[in-house]
Amino acid sequence: MMIEKLVEDLKSDIKNTIESYGNKQVIVAFSGGLDSTVASLLTRDAIGAKNVELVNVVYGPFTYKRSIEIVKKSASKMGLKVTFVESLKQKEIWRFGPSCNMCTKIVKMNTVKNYAKDRLVITGSNSSDSWGKTGLKLFNGMYAPLGDLDKKTIWKILEFYSFTLERIGEHAEREGCKLKHLLKIMTNLDYHGKAVSLANEILLENLPKNMEIANVKIVGPLSKNIAIINVKPLVDNIDEIAKKIEKLDVIDEVIIAKKPLILKVIANPSIYRVEESKYWIHIGKLQPEFAVPIKIEWKESKNNKLRTIQVVGVEEWKNYQEESKNLKKPSDINLNQKSSCSLL
Repeated sequence: MMIEKLVEDLKSDIKNTIESYGNKQVIVAFSGGLDSTVASLLTRDAIGAKNVELVNVVYGPFTYKRSIEIVKKSASKMGLKVTFVESLKQKEIWRFGPSCNMCTKIVKMNTVKNYAKDRLVITGSNSSDSWGKTGLKLFNGMYAPLGDLDKKTIWKILEFYSFTLERIGEHAEREGCKLKHLLKIMTNLDYHGKAVSLANEILLENLPKNMEIANVKIVGPLSKNIAIINVKPLVDNIDEIAKKIEKLDVIDEVIIAKKPLILKVIANPSIYRVEESKYWIHIGKLQPEFAVPIKIEWKESKNNKLRTIQVVGVEEWKNYQEESKNLKKPSDINLNQKSSCSLL
């Protein structure tokens, strides 16, 4: 299908869906990334800019400063109104372990829906995420016009609009809130939360904008914050950045990811006992955000509060060269396979 026809078909579908919903005024859940930007452009052209309001959820200390700047600039370029709504409910979710998926469903979308009231909420959900796989485009006051599309097609639509995205600099493909880099339970916002918030802000402030990978993972037992600095490619001032992060009163140890690492992970039984879940967390979720190869040593959790995982320790993977010869390749297990893990 020619991209021009696809765009016209999408605009027609958006217009008809909104008209049938009964309220021409709509909200777009807007992050400033690829999917929500394309959804915003299409909706604007389908029903007019005056009927579209972008809503960005600010996660308090876990929202990057650059993210807010990007959202404002993008809204201005599109000629659309943007409203910022704050929520700190992630701390209630992270008390039971990292869970980005639950955060998106409960914190982000519920916050936007509560603000929207009787207005339809447009999302950038597509075939690459869990909602897209359901085949539903309209559900519970939310509408996903890109639901049938893959990332490649969505990029083509963005190119059709000649719209340039700005990046936070956290990751070449996946960017979001800083809290996803806290790989353990957050029982203390002023200790665990502060560590992941400040460390990641310091890192980005001292790096070029378009890094392939740039994050600080906070791991360790609840009584200790170990900061793992992941930067790819490595920069000349990485040691200086590490010293700045090390000075934070909530950081107990700093490791620069220069060599392969072993992560010691405890996991909820529902994850630990399912090989596909462990593989997906390792290869699908964690490895893409580490600057070096990682190996995971798993242990089943006896903590009833831990719903997902917690990285309790880290050490150098000294036998990497030998052991890597026998590692499974990503194609060995289908990473799109549905799993019970709430991290997915």
